Amino acid sequence: MGRTAVVTGATGGIGSAVVTALRSRGVRVFALGRDAERLERLAGAGVTPIAFELGGADDAPAALRALDRLDALVHCAGIAPVLPIAGTTAEDWAGVLAANLVGPARLTAALLPALRTSRGAVVFIGMAPGMRDVPRWSAYLASKAALREVAGSLRAEERAHGVRVSLISPGGTATTAVADLVTGPSGNWRDEVEVTRPG
Repeated sequence: MGRTAVVTGATGGIGSAVVTALRSRGVRVFALGRDAERLERLAGAGVTPIAFELGGADDAPAALRALDRLDALVHCAGIAPVLPIAGTTAEDWAGVLAANLVGPARLTAALLPALRTSRGAVVFIGMAPGMRDVPRWSAYLASKAALREVAGSLRAEERAHGVRVSLISPGGTATTAVADLVTGPSGNWRDEVEVTRPG
């Protein structure tokens, strides 16, 4: 039986590249995103597009809840309004936290039975290495800092079930790092990966 992965944020830069990289390695991919039209461009042999709003009313799409096993869940989705703290509304905060933190946590929880069956992997895309104290990016940075803690807690909780959890701090080759983790031998697994640009 071939491997199956779910990729969120599949229409974004990293997300669409991860879908392509996994597919090229023979992985069947469920590609999640908010933009149905852009998702359809990813459709093809081995790629099933699913329009889904992370942090919305549902924890997971019905098609994914029906999976008996899942080898990898890769969280590439994220939104980043560029606003000063003084200009960030309650709605802004709620939207960023729903998409970048709460939605990924809820989707992961919903898919854990399938991940446990395959002793699969969860990969979170965090913030770029060294991205701290950046003016006008407080909501994004706060959500990604919290996502690091979610990854760490999940790793500790799921170790006994054989589920591996990694946080990738993306740089220029984050796509390769994700594909290598998800499709590589378990002995090469890393709990955290910082991808830096050369030079």
